[in-house]
Amino acid sequence: MEKSTLKVSLIQTSLVWEDPKVNLDRFSEKLETLYGKTDLVVLPEMFTTGFSMKPEGLASDSGILDYLKDHAIEGGFALYGSVMFQEADHFVNRGIFMRPDGSSTIYDKRHTFTLAGEHKVYDRGEKPVIATYLGWKFNLQICYDLRFPVFARNTQDYDVVIYVANWPVPRVSAWDALLKARAIENMSYSIGVNRVGTDGTGMDYNGHSQVYNVLGHELLNHPWETEGIQTIEVHKSEIENNRSKLRFLEDRDGFTLN
Repeated sequence: MEKSTLKVSLIQTSLVWEDPKVNLDRFSEKLETLYGKTDLVVLPEMFTTGFSMKPEGLASDSGILDYLKDHAIEGGFALYGSVMFQEADHFVNRGIFMRPDGSSTIYDKRHTFTLAGEHKVYDRGEKPVIATYLGWKFNLQICYDLRFPVFARNTQDYDVVIYVANWPVPRVSAWDALLKARAIENMSYSIGVNRVGTDGTGMDYNGHSQVYNVLGHELLNHPWETEGIQTIEVHKSEIENNRSKLRFLEDRDGFTLN
């Protein structure tokens, strides 16, 4: 089945530091309010723990797939967010795109955040990943990936690029600017979901979750700095019409990733 218009819900919330059970219980309450009302729900980065560098004993296993699958099936929507995940004897910051038919697409964060030592704890992913759903193509990204435009360059003719994040207050102006830039340069929708509140290291977050259309126009009132859920519509016709009139992608540079 394909849909020309999708309803996308963004959950902007605080996270309880390093407490997967409490966070999952809270997200269950939020997700249940969206059952039957949306097509895609986007959660923050490391939504079970906050941006912690201590995955031992806290990292998710295959049980998180069951959690997301249950909500996707019951709610009739897809979900995308990231968690710390244990893969054999190592850890990754894993994005999971779960569909309501129980199938999933996995993306491991490519650009680990060296400023916080993430590269010392989590293995990085090797390549960009596109998830397909209802006739749409989604480029899955996580937080620090936002600073690297080559990695998001639209050579796969995707429709939406999604960033899930724990992006702090001191650098939120960069978040705002780069989310908008990714939409404009890739002629795609750009969706960013950030958290709010304070984490266990004392870092503050003020959200600014947003959706930009292919021309870089905001679809949500800005700035959004409180906990809550907002739902917007994205339209395939808006992408197609603008790409037909403004053929910027035809002039893009070719490149390969090492």
